[in-house]
Amino acid sequence: QGQPVASGGGSVQAGGSLRLSCAASGYTDSSFFMGWFRQAPGKQREGVAAIDSDGNTSYGDSVKGRFTISKDDDKTTLYLQMDSLKPEDTAMYYCAAVLSLRSTIVYWLKRVPFGYWGQGTQVTVSS
Repeated sequence: QGQPVASGGGSVQAGGSLRLSCAASGYTDSSFFMGWFRQAPGKQREGVAAIDSDGNTSYGDSVKGRFTISKDDDKTTLYLQMDSLKPEDTAMYYCAAVLSLRSTIVYWLKRVPFGYWGQGTQVTVSS
């Protein structure tokens, strides 16, 4: 299995939108759930959103109501739709695959994110 790789980042003004994608073909079975986390310079990793194999979703408090996590029907691609972006959303964003036995999606978002991830994608929001 290759590590999940995020793409789709860029620079946008506050209030704008971006959609991130993640190639996750090696993690489509129920042994894993998928999540997005971000890391800004000098800050700890922060869980953003997660989705399990049944399609249940959970979000970090700072992005609730603004971000939407989803996956395509064959579960090989994960998405993060980011609306109403704020300067504080500026960070490197990563998608991660997490063994379902190790955590629930809710618990994963409450702690420093762990799992398998590859290259991230930079999101920069200007005021």
